[in-house]
Amino acid sequence: MIHEMTDETIMADASRLHTEAATRHAVLDVQGLGKHVALPDGALTILDDIGFRIEHGDTVAIVGASGSGKSTLLSLLAGLDVPSTGAVTLDGERLSDMDEDGRARVRGDKVGFVFQSFQLLPSLTALENVMLPLELRGDSDVEGPARQILEKVGLGQRLGHYPRQLSGGEQQRVALARAFVTRPSLLFADEPTGNLDTHTGQAIIELLFALNADAGTTLVLVTHDDHLAARCHRLIRLDAGRLQGAAA
Repeated sequence: MIHEMTDETIMADASRLHTEAATRHAVLDVQGLGKHVALPDGALTILDDIGFRIEHGDTVAIVGASGSGKSTLLSLLAGLDVPSTGAVTLDGERLSDMDEDGRARVRGDKVGFVFQSFQLLPSLTALENVMLPLELRGDSDVEGPARQILEKVGLGQRLGHYPRQLSGGEQQRVALARAFVTRPSLLFADEPTGNLDTHTGQAIIELLFALNADAGTTLVLVTHDDHLAARCHRLIRLDAGRLQGAAA
């Protein structure tokens, strides 16, 4: 049976296709996200009704005062924590429908992390720290890509050094190399310059954005640094667990 195509059906089909295309291009789709913690004197709301979309290739800064929920939001976006309400879809995969193993798989396949405290394993050399995510993913060639990206961040002569033998800036360069070596779809950075002096922090910012542009990665970072936030295409501002202004 052939159905008559009216203006209404054409418009409905166009709207559906537009919505489906938009969903395909969103690397993060956040809907009605909330985080509540039960306390003896009642529930504590950390995040309430958070919703936004982040497209492939965006650079986004999450900003707000201490205690506004920034780090909690980052944990939920990465599937390191589970929301009380709402859902996060990361590169087409709905994290809230998965168990921890499923979320870990998504992180291993699609996500890189950079932390304020570097989070390098002290018993591994710089090269071994960068090889680790490739080994965990089961790649056949782990040393080649690790050496290559350490050269790119200026540490080609420091491959055999342990974290205790590296300066703070050098440790964060190793952390950046480790985050980008898997060529993730999405990179989360939590106060990446927080433990560095101003000069070293600026150098790390330049390196972070250069690596991000080269890899075509989507960057989402939490920061108190106004200069770092200003480098991003968009701001998501939190105040007492709620979005301030338009974040969509």
